[in-house]
Amino acid sequence: MNKFSWYNATSLEEAQKQVNATVSETIQPGNDPNAAVFKAGGIDLLDLMKEELSQPAKIVHIRNIRGLEEILFDVKNGMRLGANVTLSQIAANERIKKNYRALHQAASHAATPNIRNMATLGGNLAQRTRCWYFRSKDTVCFRKGSSTCFAHVGENENHAILSYGYCVSIHASSLATALTAFNGIVEIRDKRGKIKLVPIKKFFVLPSVDRTRENILNAGDLITAVILPAPTKQTTSDYIKMGSRKSQDWPMAEVAVVAELSGKTCQSANVVLGAVAPIPFVSKAAIDAITGKTIDETTAAAAGEAAMQIAVPLSENAYKIPVFKTIIKRALLSFVK
Repeated sequence: MNKFSWYNATSLEEAQKQVNATVSETIQPGNDPNAAVFKAGGIDLLDLMKEELSQPAKIVHIRNIRGLEEILFDVKNGMRLGANVTLSQIAANERIKKNYRALHQAASHAATPNIRNMATLGGNLAQRTRCWYFRSKDTVCFRKGSSTCFAHVGENENHAILSYGYCVSIHASSLATALTAFNGIVEIRDKRGKIKLVPIKKFFVLPSVDRTRENILNAGDLITAVILPAPTKQTTSDYIKMGSRKSQDWPMAEVAVVAELSGKTCQSANVVLGAVAPIPFVSKAAIDAITGKTIDETTAAAAGEAAMQIAVPLSENAYKIPVFKTIIKRALLSFVK
């Protein structure tokens, strides 16, 4: 790990001033060895530094900035989650549990209690891929600028089964799947202090568009909050994660479903899959399979089948296909039990 200086910021203006003094317009945050970077929980940043994938000259600590830790809820306007809200706080919040159940479940099943106590919403969304070839300092993979994605012919049991370009890494965020299902909006303060509201579906970047980044953040940009629309009386949701172990494990497969129900009939829905592609994947095929129909064993199974029709597994991850079919069906049936 490289030597670095530390700055404890107490305001957004102060934090961005420190970072803006060293940023490059063309380099993604964390990739410029002469730049400063933001740190809240620091889970991913410290991993990247230990792996020698990020070597910032200065770390700007933003955990003490007031307002970024707030959870605000209004029955008409929905929920605002500050970027520094921890996964533990999301899991423990009763209003989230009542109104955004899938998000509560996603936060509750992420990592370990110690990590959930430190990891923040903003950091969780902005983290880099956990592909072991990308994370190895000895491997120059496609995302690092080479012409080779080693997962295609190497160890790929945790990789993507939906193809969106040559890279088959999967997105690492434990909250992104649920937040996408709720049509969340990411509030970003850019380096000039301007606030932008970005639909979360447009926040993530495919490697086929830009292999050097996982999201639209530029150097000096800072996530300040995530906003969730207000649920209706008909809104229901569910989230399921499957991993090889019960805790401290990245998901093999995950699904978040948010639906508007009239009795057992689905009026509208959002079906989002995680650990299946480089970004959270909205399955239009699964949505079409249930919209306007009664949720039962047949339609729930049909949604899982439809979602996996476009799957293209690698040599070691075909097991994901039946797993996704099962958890999609299980999530939908949870609405009509």
